[in-house]
Amino acid sequence: MGAGNSQATSIIFLIAIFAIFYFLLIRPSQVKQKQHLEMLKKISKGDKVVIQGGIHGEITKVKERLIHLKIAEKTEIVVDKSSIVYIKNKEIEKKQ
Repeated sequence: MGAGNSQATSIIFLIAIFAIFYFLLIRPSQVKQKQHLEMLKKISKGDKVVIQGGIHGEITKVKERLIHLKIAEKTEIVVDKSSIVYIKNKEIEKKQ
């Protein structure tokens, strides 16, 4: 009788550990990834963005997987869409 109770306790403990990992690690990561994909769908020509390397620029052309980014006068680079970290908020720029 004691062995059966011990196994049930172990199973409940494992389920509890999995639930903690899911709600603290897995689910927040999935939500963040979904938000990032939604942001990438909304980008358009003229948006000012920051890419992973910390480069700031303005989008001049949007393709399926690539964007053309103007980073200086007469300087344009082509980067993967997924490298965009965030789109600069136009309201914040007005204050600066």
